[in-house]
Amino acid sequence: MDNAITRANGVPSATADGTDGALYRKISRRIIPFLFICYVVSFLDRINIGFAQLQLKQDLGFTDAMYGLGAGIFYIGYVLFEVPSNLLLAKYGARRSFVRIMLLWGAASVAMMFVATPTQFYVLRFLLGVFEAGFFPGIVLYLTYWFPPRRRASVMSIFFAGVMVAGVLGGLLSGWIMRDMAGILGLKGWQWMFVIEGAPALVLAVVGHFWLQDYPRDVPWLSTAEKARLAADLGEGSTAAAGGHASAAGLRSPRVYVFALVYFAMTAATLTLNFWMPLMIRDFGVSDVVQVSLYTVIPNAIGAVGLLFIARRADRRASHPRYFALCATGGAVALAALTTHPASLVAALALLSAATVLLFAALPIFWAIPTTYLSAEARASGIAVISSVGITSGIVSPWAIGRIKTATGSMDNALYILSALIVLSVFVLLAAVRKRAQETAA
Repeated sequence: MDNAITRANGVPSATADGTDGALYRKISRRIIPFLFICYVVSFLDRINIGFAQLQLKQDLGFTDAMYGLGAGIFYIGYVLFEVPSNLLLAKYGARRSFVRIMLLWGAASVAMMFVATPTQFYVLRFLLGVFEAGFFPGIVLYLTYWFPPRRRASVMSIFFAGVMVAGVLGGLLSGWIMRDMAGILGLKGWQWMFVIEGAPALVLAVVGHFWLQDYPRDVPWLSTAEKARLAADLGEGSTAAAGGHASAAGLRSPRVYVFALVYFAMTAATLTLNFWMPLMIRDFGVSDVVQVSLYTVIPNAIGAVGLLFIARRADRRASHPRYFALCATGGAVALAALTTHPASLVAALALLSAATVLLFAALPIFWAIPTTYLSAEARASGIAVISSVGITSGIVSPWAIGRIKTATGSMDNALYILSALIVLSVFVLLAAVRKRAQETAA
């Protein structure tokens, strides 16, 4: 796994990159696998409600609108606590922050087994958002302590591949758990799913306490010379890497909010795939819950491999805005094409796979762009603002799509709106980058 992750990082060989290549391979082997596993578990606990709905709605009498509201209310808590959580991470360190986050979200995820009413469903989803808030922007911030801008799209692509891996695991595990464990100890299949998929976060929190260090200066596995090379390579980021203070400067930058709007569009699209993919596949004519779960593996597996390749290529070409525009526009076209309702299951899965790989590939490439504009002091708040404002799409998107589907019986209008929003975000990002280039030239 370590070698695959190192290659996915786009880290050149030692002959091409000398001691720096060896340095970043060493860093990758130490911190990336553990964080990757944690992120896979976090996203699985966030999206497994998409599989649970196949039984939960019928068992508890929930409508599509109720499910959509519950899926989306997670992001209210997430947005409210994301900036404070990232500032706390910058102040008190990654280890304590990540351990706290994993313990609390693991407990909330397991507690979903006790849901019996819409109110309980909404409350627990809200708390899950509160507890998990700060984990993803915390990872983005933490990685800036270890990797310079020219390597960040490739590194971030690993974590967005983790989204795909979570989809694959969800597809392989969730359907089996819900079907074959139903009735054991008097529990429903979806109750067992929440228990089994939520418990690993509690274990990882304990492991993280002993495995993680806050800053490069703290680790015993880097030599003094390696720490000096890392600080020099990070340049401006070396202040943060050395444990420098964070501020709320990112809150005052207009460009941060422009990037947040772009991220809003992209997360609206990808969350639609996360939360509604099982139902979309069922609408393709697949009725068995296990078959639905297995078919979700196809677009997620293709997406995981594809986004690693595309992000690595974007890093090597140093052309992040152009690659973002190509991926986002292509993904929008694929989403819109799904409204044609292909008669062939193969054709429908091909379109769904194309949308998945392109839209998810755009995300790590996107994150390589704003992090280059933020100073070390503004990075914690700026990253959290972009993430939290952007992720408000998680509040709006599931609920709105649930309402549209309840009213019309179809997701077509929602897919048209999402496609248009993505294309608009491409123009906004390119305009912001062009303006920055003009300001720099002047």
